[in-house]
Amino acid sequence: MKKILNNPENYADEALEGMCLAFPHLYAQSGEAGRVITRATPANSKPGIVSGGGSGHLPTFAGYVGTGLLDACAVGNVFAGPAVMDCMDAIRAANTGKGVLLLFGNYGGDKMNFAMASEMLEAEGIATRTVLACDDVGSARRDERQKRRGVAGLIYAYKIAGAKAEQPDATLDQVAEIAQRALDNTVTIGVALLPCTVPEAGKPTFTLADNEMEFGMGIHGEPGIHRGPLLAADTLADEMLNTLLQDGDIRAGDRVAVMLNSLGATPLEELFILWRQVRAGLLGHNISVSPPQIGRYATSMEMAGASLTLLKLDDELESLLNAPVASPWWSNAS
Repeated sequence: MKKILNNPENYADEALEGMCLAFPHLYAQSGEAGRVITRATPANSKPGIVSGGGSGHLPTFAGYVGTGLLDACAVGNVFAGPAVMDCMDAIRAANTGKGVLLLFGNYGGDKMNFAMASEMLEAEGIATRTVLACDDVGSARRDERQKRRGVAGLIYAYKIAGAKAEQPDATLDQVAEIAQRALDNTVTIGVALLPCTVPEAGKPTFTLADNEMEFGMGIHGEPGIHRGPLLAADTLADEMLNTLLQDGDIRAGDRVAVMLNSLGATPLEELFILWRQVRAGLLGHNISVSPPQIGRYATSMEMAGASLTLLKLDDELESLLNAPVASPWWSNAS
């Protein structure tokens, strides 16, 4: 294992410390072990939004704390859910008296710990709502959508719910509703070329032959739809796009937001090679495209591969997606 680290057991803590030191105007650490990331300047009188999940996916999850996005985030070890007490501290930090939306991926440990945290905080008078991201089409059939994993599509929900929560007189129920609507219209597919190595494990999370790729693999190395020969970029882009168009019921005349995401090791050059074919495919189906997000948004350590996310837009979703935001990881530049 070759990584830039000190003690593997301190990997997550030192990474969070470094992120907060790099952007002290945006982030602050709290919680007993510093595993809760909050806004450097807390918001006043708005519905709060909290997320959480394991380390190893930056800028997801903690990187999306900021104006127009999250208010706080609880972070666990690499690929491990956050502790219950950290979930509670994050919810408290985000609460301004208008309740808190819990917005995170559909993973068992995260669900259990956030459920326990919200139940215990009811005694403190903190109202919560929970919305789960279930956008990974590679993890379950559409008629079992509630079983799907949450992957990069969660970031669109952060952006849209975050913008809604900043509006004067926005309510917790309204913020939860718009987050759910965004996720109901979001689909993602990923493809892995090479594995990553969790520092404390010291070995790859899975194996692939030199000429193999896995279509639909999850961000922790969960099995995908199929494993097969490495495809040419245009062929791969077509397969990813067609899978999403069919599953997401996206048709001619629709407008979509597109996120083309590196899982860690895949460089921008290769994402742009994919983008030229994805864009051509969308326009060929008479589907209009808002300015894309292309880069590292939801990673899996140093895994080589990419994910493609489509969000079918309506006027409100698009307006919220384009609202101002304070984040080093999001740009509305067109």
